[in-house]
Amino acid sequence: MKIEVAVGQIKPRKGEYASNLRRLGELFEQIETDSPETQVLVLPETALTGYFLEGGVRDLALTRTQLFDDLLKLYREKVMRDDAALDICLGFYELGEGKYYNSALYATLTSEAAERNGDCPDAGILHVHRKFFLPTYGVFDEKRFVSRGRTVDSFPTRFGTVAVIICEDAWHSITATLAALRGAQVIYIISASPGREFGGTHVGNVARWNVLLPGIADEHNVWVVYAGLVGFEGGKGFTGSSQVIDPWGNVLVQGSSLDECLVQATVEMEDVATARAASPLLADLEAALGDIMMELEQITRNPHRA
Repeated sequence: MKIEVAVGQIKPRKGEYASNLRRLGELFEQIETDSPETQVLVLPETALTGYFLEGGVRDLALTRTQLFDDLLKLYREKVMRDDAALDICLGFYELGEGKYYNSALYATLTSEAAERNGDCPDAGILHVHRKFFLPTYGVFDEKRFVSRGRTVDSFPTRFGTVAVIICEDAWHSITATLAALRGAQVIYIISASPGREFGGTHVGNVARWNVLLPGIADEHNVWVVYAGLVGFEGGKGFTGSSQVIDPWGNVLVQGSSLDECLVQATVEMEDVATARAASPLLADLEAALGDIMMELEQITRNPHRA
């Protein structure tokens, strides 16, 4: 199976949901005109509001149903084909169960005709991931404004089993490992990563992502699709660099670190099995899970054992 993936690396206007939604509508039109074969569209963390909202999270957070309804209405306004269907993954501030979260929605959008004909019977919201690790250091202060997610799950889509994680989640190796152990063949990683540690052409966070992302792909033999925000908020610049990486850790395509762009690639799902047969690291991990669990239980009971 092949998946045609596009990453919409965009510059949201901080706090302007309606304006950013219109920008997404333009992206729907662009894809429909230039790349109608696209099957999955991925957008960055907090793509429709901007990231550094602080107390503004309370004003702009949406329920997952509200967001999906807005996306579906917009898609049907912009895409007229009877058989139109598109999977979308994007970040948003979520209101759920009386709390606020930094979340990612994965859903399937369809035309009205496709819905009537039953062309995508599982269309709708497929999954919402709530950010597991909330950074509160340097320029980050997420724990003051949102609650932490408690799970890392994979889930079935039209295009195989996938997982979604958000920014800081990927900086902790255990998170991608959990996704792979739960069966993910593709891990979508969305982020709003401000540039730091500038030195000539070197940007510290971009250099770090360029190590982390191929490492996740290669260790677990999964496809990695990374969507990074660009633009500036309060003098802080996000560093884009969206990319698609194959299960051997090879970067197939990478976007600009500064400008909006559409990053596109073909994901060959059969490559996952091929890579895992050649380098069965995930199978080795699965075989050792019992012992690993005992070690983790020991650490939980006595974290400072000599």
